[in-house]
Amino acid sequence: MSVPWYRRPGYTNLPMLITLGRVAAVPIMVAFLWRTPSPRVAAVSMVVFVVTMIGDVVDGWLARKWDIQSVAGAFLDPIADKLMVLAVLIMMIPLGWVSAWMVLVLEARELIIAAVRQIALSEGMVISAGSLGKFKTAYQSTALGFLLFHYDGIGVDAHSVGVALLWLSMAFSIGSAVEYALGFYRHLRDKGALSS
Repeated sequence: MSVPWYRRPGYTNLPMLITLGRVAAVPIMVAFLWRTPSPRVAAVSMVVFVVTMIGDVVDGWLARKWDIQSVAGAFLDPIADKLMVLAVLIMMIPLGWVSAWMVLVLEARELIIAAVRQIALSEGMVISAGSLGKFKTAYQSTALGFLLFHYDGIGVDAHSVGVALLWLSMAFSIGSAVEYALGFYRHLRDKGALSS
């Protein structure tokens, strides 16, 4: 019995196409936010963002369910997510929808965590995402959805809700960075790498 195209290993299965679609959505989002969007365009950009975030969950779930996980998918999946979040945050700075310093803190955290993970890998340690990191991701994605909607079209000040959620996301970002650093420190201590 032949395997359907969407379940075959390689670059044309459904999980990989969803991942590639998420990458392709990044320049579309940049175009939406190039100038101050109208309420309609803002709503469409929010929908595109939410769909890509849902795709982030779906592609990984399908790849695991169908046992077609690949190195390329594992590489592209987090890149698609980070590219979308970074693009949205940067494009919202000139619009005045988010403070530049908050973007700096959030992205500095991502760089620090990436560096710690690489160092940990060189030491034979794999650092998985902790609970604080998962909370950070959830609050950040929700915050950006509200910030993209921006306008008060549903009886709620979407911008204010988004800013409040982004503050929570930043708190979890800092907390998860500390969590990663402490986990790495304990690993080095247990290996005796910190002893003189």
